Amino acid sequence: MNDTSPRPRPSLWALRNEPLIRVRLAWRRFARAIAERMPKGLYGRSLLIVVLPMIILQSVVAYVFMERHWDLVTRRLSEALTRDIAAVIAVVETYPQDPDWDTITRIARRDLGISVSLLKGEELPPPGPKPFFSLLDSAISDEIVARIHRPFWIDTVGNSDLVEIRVDMGTDVLRVIARRSQAYASNSHIFLVWMVSASLVLLFIAILFLRNQIRPIQRLADAAESFGKGRPVGEFKPTGAREVRRAGEAFAVMRRRIERQIEQRTAMLAGVSHDLRTVLTRFRLQLALLPPGAEIEALEADVDEMQVMLEAYLAFARGEGDEEAVASDVGEILRSIQSEAERAGFEVKLGFDGDPMLTVRPNAFKRMIGNLVGNACRHGEHVALSGRHAEGYLFVTVDDDGPGVPEEERANVFRPFYRLDEARNQDEGGTGLGLAIARDIARGHGGDITLDSAPMGGLRAVVRIPG
Repeated sequence: MNDTSPRPRPSLWALRNEPLIRVRLAWRRFARAIAERMPKGLYGRSLLIVVLPMIILQSVVAYVFMERHWDLVTRRLSEALTRDIAAVIAVVETYPQDPDWDTITRIARRDLGISVSLLKGEELPPPGPKPFFSLLDSAISDEIVARIHRPFWIDTVGNSDLVEIRVDMGTDVLRVIARRSQAYASNSHIFLVWMVSASLVLLFIAILFLRNQIRPIQRLADAAESFGKGRPVGEFKPTGAREVRRAGEAFAVMRRRIERQIEQRTAMLAGVSHDLRTVLTRFRLQLALLPPGAEIEALEADVDEMQVMLEAYLAFARGEGDEEAVASDVGEILRSIQSEAERAGFEVKLGFDGDPMLTVRPNAFKRMIGNLVGNACRHGEHVALSGRHAEGYLFVTVDDDGPGVPEEERANVFRPFYRLDEARNQDEGGTGLGLAIARDIARGHGGDITLDSAPMGGLRAVVRIPG
């Protein structure tokens, strides 16, 4: 069946501006490719800002110098040498009274500074290799062609201090040897050496200054990163430029405000915990004084459930933020979690790769992994716990063979007090805070927790923490 529906036609503006559109697209692709290859760090970009204009300026100056000065001086010197050779040839052809060339040789050596000799019965040598880049070779060749009009052979490569020129005189060959400085601006490279040396000195000074300017920013970033991961920041003093000091002072004020808020919250929660636990203790004492019975057992179960719920609420609200981060053996923590699960009657397989040492809050970390393993044990018969410390991150994976969590609900189960109909995130106390507490602890370490389908058929929980 053929499609006979009309196809959209390009607008008149698009047809008229098609070359401009192509140029814009090409420029965007070029700009994107350049941006991908640019340094990503502030130090590299700052250094590039300093170095790139310097390189461009030096390149332009070197090109202008080579094109205008070096080339001009070399060609003028080559022109003077070629005139001397042309004068020698003219004297030999006009005044043949000196068949052995003794007089012209003496005059050329004394007054012109060149060595002249006649190679009788010889021919010009075959052409030699041309230098890849030589102003002298090009300048002398152009001048000989323009002024002497005879077959010639030159050698500007063999002896670095001399230039040899041979001119075909018919049956003989005129050989001229001159100093290289007579035809070439040999001291011009001193300017380039001075220019490159000055650039290296300026670049070295720029690197020193940039390192001193970037170092306070790096310290501020390290302090903010450590504070965000819950690690001790140590003594942080704002330094550097005025703007950097302002940012550092703002960070220090924010840090003190957050720490003060955490301390106030911890103190408030400690008071609330003490008061509520006192009430629950009185309940237990009163129930213990009553005669045993089914109603009393039900009330005691309710009190126990209230105790578990209270501990869960306080742990979630506290977030384990009052614990210091220290270097801990993560492998040993995982083995202790495995042992506790096996003592409770669950089967947990454990594996770990990489360096086990990592700076974490050990009690909070153990609670986080314990929540995930406990959640997996309640809903699956087989649980696999594995850890891997590589590429600057610690990955801890908990797999089970339970019913799993639907993909559309995986983001919701991390919400506090959220419960599914057949809830995987239910705690035994019914608080629904297990996964919420685990994610809160993971993010307190600068990481996160993600859920996926496990190879065993159930749910996979992956903890990723930088380290």
